[in-house]
Amino acid sequence: MVEISRHRPRAGEKRRRRRWPLVTAAVLVPVVAAGGAVWALRTQGSPEETAAAFLAAWSRSDYGAMRALTADPPADFQRVYGDFRTGLKVTSARFAVKGKARESGNGGSAVRFRAALDGAVDFSYDGELRLVEHDRAWRVSWTPAAVHPGLTRGGRFKVTTVKPEPAPITAADGTRIDTTSAPGSVQQLVEALKEQYGSRLMGTPSSQVELVGPDGTARTVATTEKAAGKALTTTIDLDVHRAGARALDDVSKPASLVALRPSTGEILAVVNKPGGFNRALLGAYPPGSTFKVVTASALVADGMSATETVECPAERTIGGYTFHNAEYEDFGTIPLLDAFAHSCNTTFGDLAVKRLGSKRMSAVASGFGFGLPIQPGVPAVRAQFPDPNDATDLASASIGQGRVLASPLNMAAVAAAIANGTWRPPRLVPADLVPSGGSAPRELEPGVVRALRKLMPAVVSEGTARGIAFPAGTAGKTGTAEYGSGEEPPTHSWFIGYRGDLAFAVIVEGGGTGAAVAAPAAARFLNGLTGR
Repeated sequence: MVEISRHRPRAGEKRRRRRWPLVTAAVLVPVVAAGGAVWALRTQGSPEETAAAFLAAWSRSDYGAMRALTADPPADFQRVYGDFRTGLKVTSARFAVKGKARESGNGGSAVRFRAALDGAVDFSYDGELRLVEHDRAWRVSWTPAAVHPGLTRGGRFKVTTVKPEPAPITAADGTRIDTTSAPGSVQQLVEALKEQYGSRLMGTPSSQVELVGPDGTARTVATTEKAAGKALTTTIDLDVHRAGARALDDVSKPASLVALRPSTGEILAVVNKPGGFNRALLGAYPPGSTFKVVTASALVADGMSATETVECPAERTIGGYTFHNAEYEDFGTIPLLDAFAHSCNTTFGDLAVKRLGSKRMSAVASGFGFGLPIQPGVPAVRAQFPDPNDATDLASASIGQGRVLASPLNMAAVAAAIANGTWRPPRLVPADLVPSGGSAPRELEPGVVRALRKLMPAVVSEGTARGIAFPAGTAGKTGTAEYGSGEEPPTHSWFIGYRGDLAFAVIVEGGGTGAAVAAPAAARFLNGLTGR
């Protein structure tokens, strides 16, 4: 075996320390010396390579790989890094080498790195890894400062968050409605609005990262400033809402009232009595004869006129099922206008089958929002008009029975469509805040609008709602919707209508006929607004 020749310095000559260049693999390097070539083992890799591998493992939270790249790691190595991530509420992190290695004491090297953290507070900092030759490879010489330059044994990170005050929710006139003094049904809406627009209302909280030392002293490392939330102005008109609430005072059964502005689709009032379930927006009921507004629109659009005579017998068998009018009234041969005013089930069931058909009826119902998504800014159900299966199913659907379902909001929008000439999706918030994916306005045929504006006033002047003290200019439609089963099933009481640029719907669950309960409540509502 050839020994390495060692140079001995002469007297007065200083010994020079030999520095081996960094190489990227464990190799044997030839050294020329007296007596021949010898081979010397060099250190594997470079400080930069080890640092880069360590930081890459840290970025993916691979603490096992990090430990393998560390010289003599402490027993709590993994816990320290886990506490670092937890304490800062880190959701993602990136660590990368910054610049080239530099020499440090005792033959080691130092490599700077850049840390970028996302979490409760997004911030970055510069740190440093110290590396040493260990078992013929470059390894991290670990201390808590390898995590953060300010971290010491027993230290920890803490995030403190301060939420801003939520922004106000107001009625259309700017009055705050997110208070306990607001009407109960309005508070119900406010809670739904907070669910939908919570991030807008709350803004951004302020947070700060503190580095707490072993002695409990803390210093701030990073901060984020809070941003105030944005106020939410609803379309609610408190005067209209209070008038609706007063109109239901004398109603003993569960009831609701919805009012809209037909020209814009803005929801002015949503009243539920009692509170709890928001039946005005989420209740799905058979609309009964209020749906005849839709059926009449289809008939008029297909060529019928308000003066055309029709048959209104007390009973009529359609598709093997016998339909009858309320109290089995027989009106004989009368104009379509009178059949609508008196709410002849036998007339409209027969005409739907003979003149319209299922496809046409479904298409017209869609024009009034049935089957379309309703997204006013809070949860609301869509009206349902399933394709009729046969003649009996179609006849039932044409008078708002069978499988047809709608909420008071849906039916208020039907009345608003006649008042304005265009069906508009109702909304409770500014148009730019309405969730995407909603429905677009649908313009009605001018002839349909003209005809229904004759038919609906006749209900109040000479039809099922005659004798009720409505203010002048009111148009509407009563509805008595059967539900349940039995020889004489119970009925919901409905009334929908409009007056000027105001449309509305009233329902009283199990209230009986539309003329007996819902229509008087609607009249009280409108009379309470006289002079507006």
